[in-house]
Amino acid sequence: MSNFNYHNKKFKPLQLTDNSEIGNDMVFHYQQDGSILSCSYQSKNILKGHLMGIVDDQGRIEMRYHQINQNGELMTGICNSVPEILDDGRIRLHESWQWTSGDLSKGQSVLEEIR
Repeated sequence: MSNFNYHNKKFKPLQLTDNSEIGNDMVFHYQQDGSILSCSYQSKNILKGHLMGIVDDQGRIEMRYHQINQNGELMTGICNSVPEILDDGRIRLHESWQWTSGDLSKGQSVLEEIR
């Protein structure tokens, strides 16, 4: 069971690598039950996406995601997120991810909590 709680928190991309399919218009609205994290998402580039993850006691997230992009392709990947608590109490997530489909490339993202 995680002591860290992402339930009902919303995150937007702050920084993305070029091989990411998400855009700056994306909002991730996390739900958490115990240590289980989930999210459904969509944007102009992604018709439908889901993620499932496990949150540890330090708030680190190990997740898997799958999504259908605007080309109708099913894309899958893995991601590890490390939280940083900002001075105003919001959370910034530093993410390292890799596609498990397509070109199998890796990337980095930074998401920041919005209120």
